[in-house]
Amino acid sequence: MARFLLDIAPVRDIPAFRRLWIGSTLSMLGSQFTVIAISLEVFELTGSTFAVGMVGFFALVPLIIAGLYGGSIGDATDRRSAGLWTTFGLFIMTVALAAHAWLDIASVAVLYGIVALHSFAQGLNQPVRGAIVPRLVPMRQLPAANALFQLTMGSCLMVGPLLGALTVAGLGFRWAYTVDALSFAVSLWAMYKLPPLPPIPGEDGATSKAGFRSVVEGFRFLATRPNLRMTFLLDLAAMIFAMPRALFPVLGASVLGGDQFTVGLLTAALASGSVLAGVFSGTFIRINHHGRGCAAAVAAWAVCIMAFGAVILVASGGWGRDTAWPLVMSCLVLVAAGVMDSVSMLFRTTILQAATPDSLRGRLQGIFIVVVAGGPRLGDAVMGTGGQWLGPGFAALVGAVICFLLVLLLVRMFPGFMRYDARDPQP
Repeated sequence: MARFLLDIAPVRDIPAFRRLWIGSTLSMLGSQFTVIAISLEVFELTGSTFAVGMVGFFALVPLIIAGLYGGSIGDATDRRSAGLWTTFGLFIMTVALAAHAWLDIASVAVLYGIVALHSFAQGLNQPVRGAIVPRLVPMRQLPAANALFQLTMGSCLMVGPLLGALTVAGLGFRWAYTVDALSFAVSLWAMYKLPPLPPIPGEDGATSKAGFRSVVEGFRFLATRPNLRMTFLLDLAAMIFAMPRALFPVLGASVLGGDQFTVGLLTAALASGSVLAGVFSGTFIRINHHGRGCAAAVAAWAVCIMAFGAVILVASGGWGRDTAWPLVMSCLVLVAAGVMDSVSMLFRTTILQAATPDSLRGRLQGIFIVVVAGGPRLGDAVMGTGGQWLGPGFAALVGAVICFLLVLLLVRMFPGFMRYDARDPQP
């Protein structure tokens, strides 16, 4: 049984990785306090759901811009130094959030400004942090290391918003933001304790310089490497056409006969799948054919969302009216979808880290951040529009079918991806 469970060897055997993982976990949890607190505070100040939605806009745009440049910095400089300074920037922004609350500065504009600056610092930090992991962990332990991050991310997404809401309700916005600031202080300490990680020269013997040209080089490399490109295309297929998150509010209010709590259950179901996959990640990390595993996981995600759409269609027709069965079935298929999403993410992340030369890892991580951040937002727009035109059930079903067909098409277009072997990673 133990061989199917989470492999904690990277945390047990590598002190530098252990500190990085602990710091990242606490900062991810603290960030969820801030996410829920900012939304609640903006709504309290304005009474407008549009104003709350604008928080996402002010967070997304700086993240995309900085993500690309952050990867360039990570390849051109010592990654410990880059990680230290960008983490310090995040710490300062969390302190600013706490300070505005303690000083009773009731301004939506101030909140938007801090959110934008925080997101910019995060965009610089995440590619650097992602490129650090392969320098700390042996190649054979990369899947286990990524599974650990997947587990903690899923756990934080599950419990963080709840703990954040309870903190706001019980202690107010001040302490919610203060918890986040304290969590980033630990993350800052963890980054400070890392060993020096100077840039490794590329094949031409030179190191890159941060800037626009460096970013372009990253895109050029990705365009000529089919296995790496395939990981991005599979992710976009799943996130753009088969991400049902935008349907949850209308389903909670109507088809599933619930309320905001129902929306929370559907959201938590996806996150719990990620936790479940992390706990039993020993099942997946021993697979060497990461290409096959990734494609199969995305296809299985599409099948799960098809099942979700089918449940919604049946429930819309009156099945299970006045019972909990439609909600139970919806949550079960979303848990399964969350498992598949996490497995896909595990393989995609490991391929990206293992098959990319170290001199380009930061820039590829930057592109990855942009895709991960932007893909679900595009998916929300596509699924939201589909739900308006077709109804939520048909929107989920049709989108998932498109995703499944795209997976089949991509596998046919790039057959080499199915032969990708973690023992001989080729980009």
